[in-house]
Amino acid sequence: MSNLHRPKKNDDGTQFDVTPKSIGWTYLDFNVIKLEKSKSFEHNSRDREVAIVPLSGSGFVEVAEKKIHLQRADVFKQSPQVVYVPPGHLISITAESSFEFTIGGAQAEGRYPIRVFEPNEMRVEVRGGGAARRQVNHLLAHPLPAERLILYEAYVPRGAWSGWPPHCHDGTNGSPYLEETYYFRFDRSDGFGFHRNYKLDAHESENSDEHFMVQDGDLVVIPWGYHLATASPGHNMWLLNYLAGHPTNDDRAVKPCFDVAHTWIEDDWSKNQMNLPLEIGDIYA
Repeated sequence: MSNLHRPKKNDDGTQFDVTPKSIGWTYLDFNVIKLEKSKSFEHNSRDREVAIVPLSGSGFVEVAEKKIHLQRADVFKQSPQVVYVPPGHLISITAESSFEFTIGGAQAEGRYPIRVFEPNEMRVEVRGGGAARRQVNHLLAHPLPAERLILYEAYVPRGAWSGWPPHCHDGTNGSPYLEETYYFRFDRSDGFGFHRNYKLDAHESENSDEHFMVQDGDLVVIPWGYHLATASPGHNMWLLNYLAGHPTNDDRAVKPCFDVAHTWIEDDWSKNQMNLPLEIGDIYA
C-alpha cells in the first residue's frame, strides 16, 4: 500500500481514511473535512483525544455545551486556533460558510479539558538555513498540554527544503516512536513538491526508499524511516503535521534522531555554497 494518499470527495465531506486499522499502525488517525454552507459533521472522540485545525472558511464546533467559532481566511494568510477535545465527547461541526478543517486523534485517558489554543500561545521558530530555511509553528506541542498528540505547521519558501537534515522517529536508532502525517498545501493550485521516506540498513526485501511528487491537498503517512520534503521553485509550500506515539504528556518534547550523513551542514549552512557565476576559466571552451 502506498504511503501517498490523494484526496477524495466523499459525500460526508471526508477526504481521507487514515486510521490505525487502515494504515496498520497503533495510535494516530487523521482526516480533512470540507463542508458546504450549513452542512454538519459529527465525530465521537470515544477513547481518543482530538485536535481540530481550521484550513479555510468558518464554522462552529459544538461540544459539551460549548459553541466555538472557528475562522481562517487561508493557511497562507492567517494563523489558526486549535480546538482540543478529550475522550468521551460527541463533537458536532457545522459550516457557517464553506468550511475546511482537519481532525485527528490518538488514544488518551482524559487528563486535559476541552480547550481552544490561540495563536499567541504557540511557539514560532525559524529553522535551518540556506535552502532549508523554513518557519515552524508549534500548534500543539510541548509545553502546550496534550497526552499524545503533537501538531506543527511549516511554511516552506519556493525551492526550499523542509525536514533537513532528514530525521527519524520510528523507534529505531535510539529515536522515539511517533506516527506522523504530512498534509500538503501550495499557494497555487498547480503547486507541487517532493517527499521522500527512506530507511538506513534496510533488508533487501523491504520497500525502504520511496519518493512521491506531492500536489495541493495530498497526504503522506510516515510509518517508518527518515523523511524530508521540498517545494518546487515556483510554489510556496505549507505542511501540517499530526504526530502521536509512545511519548506522552511532557515527554512529547522528545527530539527525533537525524541522519548523521547530513548533519554537518548545521555547523555552517553556507559551507561549500556554490556561488554563481563560477570562475572556472576556459574549462568548457
